[in-house]
Amino acid sequence: QVQLVESGGGLVQAGGSLRLSCAGSGRTFARYAMGWFRQAPGKEREFVAAMSSANGITDYADGVKGRFTISRDSAKNTVYLQMNSLKPEDTAVYYCGAAPNFRGRYSYTEYDYWGQGTQVTVSS
Repeated sequence: QVQLVESGGGLVQAGGSLRLSCAGSGRTFARYAMGWFRQAPGKEREFVAAMSSANGITDYADGVKGRFTISRDSAKNTVYLQMNSLKPEDTAVYYCGAAPNFRGRYSYTEYDYWGQGTQVTVSS
């Protein structure tokens, strides 16, 4: 069993930055690939970024490449999403998820565990 708790969301002006955190617990947390997804009102949950468990390989959605960075602090069982140069279209509820393998990273149905989500609002 893995529990995930996100934090760090908020209201920021366009061009600003936020860092989201996802604190994990559970004996098997370190084995999971971790991903960030987001969901805007009326839209499906979409992939944002992911990191593999073993060797730290990362992947990003095209719309966030160069602006967002996913990282993992294994000692703290925490995954981060650094978001820079934020745009109004980044406004959404952001969720972190744990997936048993990295190759399923793009589909939210491949994730076994989810946090409760944190709201990010970017004003223009």
